[in-house]
Amino acid sequence: MNDLNYPEEGATLRTPLPAGYNHLHVEVPIGHGRAVFAAAGEAVTTFRMHRATGAGVRASAGRAAPGVEVEISLGVGPVRLLAPCRVVWRADEENRIGFGYGTRAGHPECGEESFVVDIRPDGSVWFTVTAFSRPAALLTRLAGPLVPLAQRGYARYCGRQLRRLVNGRRSGPR
Repeated sequence: MNDLNYPEEGATLRTPLPAGYNHLHVEVPIGHGRAVFAAAGEAVTTFRMHRATGAGVRASAGRAAPGVEVEISLGVGPVRLLAPCRVVWRADEENRIGFGYGTRAGHPECGEESFVVDIRPDGSVWFTVTAFSRPAALLTRLAGPLVPLAQRGYARYCGRQLRRLVNGRRSGPR
């Protein structure tokens, strides 16, 4: 099943990221300890973090796993941006939990994005978004350099919402 609209499937697992794309790497501190790590990993892999940002999420399964189809939607009412993706890898390791999904036909970008929670040797828990992408639709081509700025802002917002979810505090504007 290769319905992805880019050829470098799984490349968010490797460095360097593929040439010819905009690259994104955002790290956000989430908290400290194994309980925070487990809760953050659960929120990421069940798409709860995405939903906490206000994004619409439709997925073919309740948890990220290779082959799961995901459609993220942003916007209000009929003015919604739809982003069809497919999970291409998942990590469920002692110190690292997360997944990467790739863009499919109809997505305004082409490329891949990963959402990973890791616990470091000092016990600190971090959320990392890594992505490579380029415009695949007229709208994103016209938006030009605004798209990478919006992606960076959204990645940071995901981190803040994840921190709020696992620490039980409100994050961001009230």
